[in-house]
Amino acid sequence: MELILKNASIPQGDRQVLTNILVDEGKIVGFTNDINFLHADKIIDIEGKLVVPGCIDPHTHFMDPGFTHRETFETGHRSAAAGGLTLHIDMPCCSVPSVRDGESFFKKLNPIKEKAYIDYCFWGGMTGEDAREGWLDNIYPQIEQGVVAFKVYMTPSVPTFPKVSDGEMFEIFRKIAPTGLPIGVHAENYDICTFNTERLKKEGRLDGPAWAEARSSLAEKVAIELIISYAEAVDARVHVVHMSTKEGVELVRRAKERGIKVTAETCPHYLMLNAKDSMTERGTFAKIAPPLRGKEDNEAHWQALADGTIDFVGTDHAPYEIATEKDAPDSDIWNSFPGIPGVETMVPILVSEGLNKGRLSLSRFVEVTSTNAAKHYGIYPKKGAMEIGSDADFTVIDLEREYEIDEQQTESMAKYNPLHGLKLKGKPVQTIVRGNLIYDEDHGGIVGEAGYGEYVPRQSIQRLERVLKYEKYEASVVTKKSEEAEIAK
Repeated sequence: MELILKNASIPQGDRQVLTNILVDEGKIVGFTNDINFLHADKIIDIEGKLVVPGCIDPHTHFMDPGFTHRETFETGHRSAAAGGLTLHIDMPCCSVPSVRDGESFFKKLNPIKEKAYIDYCFWGGMTGEDAREGWLDNIYPQIEQGVVAFKVYMTPSVPTFPKVSDGEMFEIFRKIAPTGLPIGVHAENYDICTFNTERLKKEGRLDGPAWAEARSSLAEKVAIELIISYAEAVDARVHVVHMSTKEGVELVRRAKERGIKVTAETCPHYLMLNAKDSMTERGTFAKIAPPLRGKEDNEAHWQALADGTIDFVGTDHAPYEIATEKDAPDSDIWNSFPGIPGVETMVPILVSEGLNKGRLSLSRFVEVTSTNAAKHYGIYPKKGAMEIGSDADFTVIDLEREYEIDEQQTESMAKYNPLHGLKLKGKPVQTIVRGNLIYDEDHGGIVGEAGYGEYVPRQSIQRLERVLKYEKYEASVVTKKSEEAEIAK
């Protein structure tokens, strides 16, 4: 066989079990306690470290093609691999063109294929303009190419990805609901954010926390209430991306109890940082949307992550160029760009502050870093599983390794991070994608090659095929009734 991971400690529920993992043709083919009579092209001695299913970041903006002065697909992948990620799911908006139809899908995919170190999926996109102009059928060519979900923004993103009004969002929900695909929503009420921003500007506020005050918790609360109402009305699968507030946690928890198809993610910064301290200290370098909140929101998110209210974690990795976009000579808290890097620090934070501190059990850690996202986005058990036949994707973690986040020591182009200086215990030290070692902290860092990573489409589109057949049937019935009406006349 190709590879044996020797002396690997793997999760069995909340226990760790020492075994040897057998890999051939990029797949897991077995587990055994005895490898004395087995031959492999390569043997990696894990030395008893924890090996979990390859970690997944379901929410990234790698800016390529189009904004490569911020991040390229290559630098983003190198950073992700160094952070223990074996797959990420990239958003449709921060590239040129934004992904909103079949043609733009390939204009994004083709230029980045040779830059990929790890595997990747794509979000599809729908905007207010698509709803206004009657372009909603553009969901179908995107689904046929395997996008895993659709993203909409309630507040402005980039010019080529217009926000939705309330009515436009409802039309998009109605269109996507029958396909069964998730609809991810940036949940902030535009009018509240805009009114508060203008008020605080007039008051002369330029302090960092003013950004968080303008985009208040209420703005997220009413936005989540609306998307839950829409999901209930049309039986859509709705996903609250980068949820930030304790109010959002309670809304999602109650909606789940009522059987509504709602899921949510949080981000490491919403678990670790608060607006008052971080935005006072770091200013624009801690500016994101939704903004950082309070310490009580941090604790609510840890609890919700542990009890299943929040389904998994994503980074919302969205770096900007320091000199021109984050800290330009004429920039302030209002006109600097909102976004921070995250792919290199997500797993270390969840290991140190979640698993090692007892906030997350081992089984829950595996769910929120890998399994749940893979299931949610239709790539399980190819990804997110440690089963025979699954892709041999592994994140190897040294639970004892001490680590301090250093914003200058990163594979990403973004040399800033509001988590700079945070001391952690526990860190990914090897990243393996389909049986190939991509990152090895103690033996060269990035050891994989650009172009190895593969695009992973959603694994099942049977639901879409049923929808298309239904729409064709419905159209034929309408045509037949019209013909019968003409004959009757």
